[in-house]
Amino acid sequence: MHQLDALKQFTTVVADTGDFKQLAQFQPQDATTNPSLILKAVQKPDYAPLLQSTVQAWRGRAMDEVIDRLLVRFGCEILAIIPGRVSTEVDARLSFDTSATVSRAERIIELYQAEGVHIDRVLIKVAATWEGIEAARKLEARGIRTNLTLLFSMAQAVACGQAKVQLISPFVGRIYDWYKKQAGAAWDEAARAGANDPGVQSVTQIYQYYKHFGIATEVMGASFRNLGQITALAGCDLLTIAPELLAQLAQSEAPLARALDAEAARAMDIAAIQYDEAGFRYALNEDAMATEKLAEGIRAFAADAVKLEQLVRAAQD
Repeated sequence: MHQLDALKQFTTVVADTGDFKQLAQFQPQDATTNPSLILKAVQKPDYAPLLQSTVQAWRGRAMDEVIDRLLVRFGCEILAIIPGRVSTEVDARLSFDTSATVSRAERIIELYQAEGVHIDRVLIKVAATWEGIEAARKLEARGIRTNLTLLFSMAQAVACGQAKVQLISPFVGRIYDWYKKQAGAAWDEAARAGANDPGVQSVTQIYQYYKHFGIATEVMGASFRNLGQITALAGCDLLTIAPELLAQLAQSEAPLARALDAEAARAMDIAAIQYDEAGFRYALNEDAMATEKLAEGIRAFAADAVKLEQLVRAAQD
């Protein structure tokens, strides 16, 4: 049995891509997209007609609506291939605006419903800022399921659990990148691999906390740099993996064992944490890595949203 099939025994495998033509070969349950992945996909010749037809069909509409319709078009194509859910992201430029995030999320869901997609097959991705988490709390109360992304800290995870969000996407690779850069020449790759990888440790801690306290929010590890990070999180609720790494898993026959165990987590001695807004902001500020990576992630997604708008304008001409 190759590692991809072995992993599917413990964990729901999710494809992290906007390139839906790659999906079928890996048979993932769910798929995640973000502005950067959609930007990457629409620049491929295969997807030019999809971009062109969407832009032409909604010519004259506001740019934000055209973008949402393009995201939903990609989402619908993905849902035609996978059996589960697709995650579609709210504009990162709204990451500090609760009401605007709620409004945009509701419109995205309405666009999916207009295409005949059931609400349960869509997760709205929102950055795990305080404002984003509060937006998710409101959306969940209205039956709209959310996926809180750009999550780098226990503080963010605890706040998301309190808000009863459907799913969180704690990042692995970007945490690894930060610690490796900080260490410079002193970084020991072998010593910080597998279960000792700082990104793996972060997701493991969050997973154990959630399972210990019976928090229903799903944990989906994200942002992987290598197979070792993935195999060290086998047993996590879900893992969202780029096609290149899915291909490597499908080619590997190395044995794969469960690494994370909910029953073991329930037996651990873990202290409960609670945050109000002030406590959350202070805890996040105390975590230099999470503060930097959250800000950097929002800036990068916002920049790619602007580039996507430029492509839409070019297609309108």
